Amino acid sequence: MTDKLAQWAAAAAVRAVKTAAQSALGVIGASVALGEVDWALVASAAALAAIVSALTSVAGLPEVGGGASVAKLAKGGEDR
Repeated sequence: MTDKLAQWAAAAAVRAVKTAAQSALGVIGASVALGEVDWALVASAAALAAIVSALTSVAGLPEVGGGASVAKLAKGGEDR
């Protein structure tokens, strides 16, 4: 794996974890307001958010390669 792809993978993982945490907090907050936390729902929402975040990151991350897509990074180029 090239250095840029490794940077992309690390940045995408950080974004996915943060997005999952935000989603989990939102579902927990809403569940508490309703009186009971459904942990399966929290896990499901967090996992889905992390997957969507990772898939969105394939299009490019501004902090890696000037926002180049994964395909562009794999070829060794940058969009900018």
